[in-house]
Amino acid sequence: MRAMWKGSVSFGLVSIPIQLYAATENKNVSLRQVHEADGGRIQYKRFCTIDGEEVPYAEIAKGYELPDGEMVVITDAEMAELPLPTQRTIDVLEFVPLESIDPIQYDRTYYLEPQKNAVKPYVVLRDALHKSSQVAIAKVAVRQRESMAVLRVHADVLVMTTMLWPDEVREPDFPFLRDDPPQIRPQELSMAGSLIDSLAEPVFEPDKYRDHYREALEQMIEAKVAGEETTKPAAVTAKADVVDLMAALQASVDAAKKSRDAKSSSEESDEDAKPPAKKKAAPRKRAPKSA
Repeated sequence: MRAMWKGSVSFGLVSIPIQLYAATENKNVSLRQVHEADGGRIQYKRFCTIDGEEVPYAEIAKGYELPDGEMVVITDAEMAELPLPTQRTIDVLEFVPLESIDPIQYDRTYYLEPQKNAVKPYVVLRDALHKSSQVAIAKVAVRQRESMAVLRVHADVLVMTTMLWPDEVREPDFPFLRDDPPQIRPQELSMAGSLIDSLAEPVFEPDKYRDHYREALEQMIEAKVAGEETTKPAAVTAKADVVDLMAALQASVDAAKKSRDAKSSSEESDEDAKPPAKKKAAPRKRAPKSA
């Protein structure tokens, strides 16, 4: 594993230097978007919707859109100036029972490894925390975002799980909650309880469950490789320009209009350049034949 963050755990007057590692990883099979006909990769570019030009990373800023469509542009330099006291510190605030935290608030989990000169205070905090049967509530900033976090012990390692702020958890506001509750018969409740008891286990053992979809997808890929059902995309000779659909349509409309106006103007010029048409002489009347 590679450390993604370095800082310290602030525990009263004690500061324990640590390194942070992501405790989980996504095991989904990674699939790319490709052209079905030849296997070529589908690529995307970042471009400005106003001028249609591709924008390099160095010129990309953050923006907050107002309700009227106006945009507040915020640069990386301005973001760096914002006060973030917990940027390199996991600041322990209090200790509470783990059962008092609703799992709906949990976000992401990380392992904490002590740096070489901090193993002893790390182990002291770990063992004291484990003995207390409580968890530590802390504040921390990871990736320019301050979060609440819970520190606990798992497999002899301190584990930090960031938590959502209270106003980030939605209220379950559903119509049925405001209606009169349905009448539940004691027999129905007893039957539901019997079903729960029949499926109950003393502990949760996640290793007995498997991702059958992922296994089937991996087997399908292996079968295609074994049967040489693969496609080698041709070498890309030139980068295809990504064109905004609305811009392309507008340009087409403008070009068609310009062409139509030019044609109309040309026809008018041709009409002006023609000599005036001669009037045809009226046909002579023949004299009546003499009898």
